[in-house]
Amino acid sequence: MTADTAPTDADWVATARTLSQALPLFQRYAGATVVIKLGGHAMGSDEAMRSFARDIVLMSHVGVNPVIVHGGGPMINATLEQQGVVSEFVDGKRVTDAATIEVVEMVLSGFVGKRIVQAINAEGGRAIGISGKDANLMICEQTDPKLGFVGTPVECNPQFLQSLRDTKTIPVIAPIGAGRNGETFNVNGDTAAGAIAAALKADRLLLLTDVAGLKDASGDVVSEMTPEAIRQLTADGVIKGGMIPKTQTALDAIDGGVRAVVILDGRAPHACILELYTAQGAGSLIRTPR
Repeated sequence: MTADTAPTDADWVATARTLSQALPLFQRYAGATVVIKLGGHAMGSDEAMRSFARDIVLMSHVGVNPVIVHGGGPMINATLEQQGVVSEFVDGKRVTDAATIEVVEMVLSGFVGKRIVQAINAEGGRAIGISGKDANLMICEQTDPKLGFVGTPVECNPQFLQSLRDTKTIPVIAPIGAGRNGETFNVNGDTAAGAIAAALKADRLLLLTDVAGLKDASGDVVSEMTPEAIRQLTADGVIKGGMIPKTQTALDAIDGGVRAVVILDGRAPHACILELYTAQGAGSLIRTPR
């Protein structure tokens, strides 16, 4: 560190002021369960992963109970290509056959999950990688026979995650579900996060995406919306394409007992901290009117 880059007294005072101003928000979320969906694109570089992990450990140290559900689409695509597994698509959705589900489970429960766990532990946290198959955390039924081993959660086991919370262990969950007849199902990461958040009656579900948030008809990001507004914007065609599954996950989670859902840009530095511990928050918050 050079004299030009060393923090000044003013910098330290500004840092102290920021921490002091955040006290009510630290108190607000102390003891709260926050489920975070980390998408494959939001993982980004090693530095982005370290920054995310550091924020998760900070949240844990100030009393939040973070639960991470991760995706890994880009990593799955790369591995399928390397292994010469050709994917078929029906209505834009990947058909998950027996060969594909093996790769999906290997990548998500293996490389991707362990990378997140290692990053959190390296920052002083205590994380463990699991999937929806462990302790029957997520029981699924087949979504559509045409899609093969793609599942929809129908039961969750929150007691398992609560036992991890009691030991201050941060669960890092791969969205792989168990079938009633021994099947292994690939589950959409947002869907899995929403189901787990509802089972835990989480205070917040944070959906980290590659967009700044939800936009209105003028194209401006809206900081807060009600479920009714979401439904109207969808009916009007303003919310469309890949955002529809995310907003539907948000609506289902709120109906299931989650206090609020936030759609925010996971590529932005310290996105989770900005959302929870600053007055302006980040992204678009969805909740019923108070």
